[in-house]
Amino acid sequence: MAEAKKRSTFSGTIGFVLAAAGSAVGLGNIWRFPYLAAKDGGGVFIFIYIILALTFGFAILTTEVAIGRKTAHGPLTAYGKLHSNAKFIGFFAWVVPIIILPYYCTIGGWVLKYLAEFITAGTGAAAEDGFFTGHITSQFSPIIWMVVFLAMVAFVVFNGVNKGIEKYSRIIMPALVVLVAGISIFSLTLSHTDAEGVTRTGLQGLKIYLIPDFSGMGVKDIFVVVMDAMGQLFYSISVAMGIMVAYGSYVKKDVNLMKSINQIEIFDTAVALLAGLMIIPAVFTFMGADGMTGGPGLMFISLPKVFAAMGGFGRIIGILFFIMVTFAAVTSAVSVQEAVVSGLMDKWHMTRKTSAAVVTVYALILGVVVCLGYNIWYFELPLPNGATAQILDVMDYISNNIFMPIVAICECILVGWILKPQTVIEEVTLNGEKFGRKTLYIAMVKVVAPLLLIVLLAQALGIF
Repeated sequence: MAEAKKRSTFSGTIGFVLAAAGSAVGLGNIWRFPYLAAKDGGGVFIFIYIILALTFGFAILTTEVAIGRKTAHGPLTAYGKLHSNAKFIGFFAWVVPIIILPYYCTIGGWVLKYLAEFITAGTGAAAEDGFFTGHITSQFSPIIWMVVFLAMVAFVVFNGVNKGIEKYSRIIMPALVVLVAGISIFSLTLSHTDAEGVTRTGLQGLKIYLIPDFSGMGVKDIFVVVMDAMGQLFYSISVAMGIMVAYGSYVKKDVNLMKSINQIEIFDTAVALLAGLMIIPAVFTFMGADGMTGGPGLMFISLPKVFAAMGGFGRIIGILFFIMVTFAAVTSAVSVQEAVVSGLMDKWHMTRKTSAAVVTVYALILGVVVCLGYNIWYFELPLPNGATAQILDVMDYISNNIFMPIVAICECILVGWILKPQTVIEEVTLNGEKFGRKTLYIAMVKVVAPLLLIVLLAQALGIF
């Protein structure tokens, strides 16, 4: 019990910001953001995303970090500390990372497989049409790489807040930024002439990425972009999944929360924009506009073909790229596991090592199930949103499309109408700091954010 009462903390602002940014900058930024930007009119998506990040994302992020620090509890118990009837919110917020962790580690294993392939064999095999499908449908290879990835994540979590999460975030995040920036600059210098004699450049791809293209877009199309951008924010800033509540609970009372939250916003948005800058110009240069419609296969199918088309230098870029993606995936997976671990420590007073071991074994078992979902346990299940799902897709749909909007809606009702926004405002301004967007925050948490979230949930449920 004595150990449970003594809560670890980040050493200061930098430790918290880098850890939180490490959580936020994950596969959602590196893969999903560029794909949605390409699908939703380039600059149109980016413009709407930035607006939502500064309003909707800011409100939810501020709420969760403040709740964590105010209660000094992880997601499972924090909401109940604020209001006895809000315990169910904490349960759902805690269940989200429980669902996400096994399949995130599976995807992390895919990334490690590609990294190993580029290091040992070059660009040839990874660029072949059936390579990705062949890997995920094999029985043993995905499991092996998932286990390796999970071991990396568990190692950091086992070492705790200071010697684990903060220590490795301080190393990995600067390295990740350097890699993303370097590959982005290189992507803009590319030029390629195809078999038909058409020459495309990275700068042309940059225009497609950044300049809004409203041609042919009606009100319905803009609505789709808004919903896509808002859904992306859940991935990008790690909200509504208990992570920021857990990390907020490790923040010291003398840390300027508003300054830290602003830095997390800037860090995350900048990396997301750089990820698009890194991927879209390169794919456009070698594959044209059609190559950017690769959807989920953009990172695992389209990009290896781009690296192969670069010749010998493509292998080096491919290695650097997948090292960078590995960094992003590990820091995010660490935060997902930590959200679950903190719940076990707070609710049942387990030691860190015991709770981390329990969660690791769970992730291992369910990770194997997810891997086998592409071979011996393969099925196709139609979802309400029109997608066709396997085990991984079902888990992703339940966690991201259903539970996360529900958690965020309940969070807004709790803070906006039951406890009142002043609860969060008082925590943010605890040491006399200014709350620069206080009026915006109140409007978002009480009215705008809940309405947007209800629409997002209705869309996920196939209501419209």
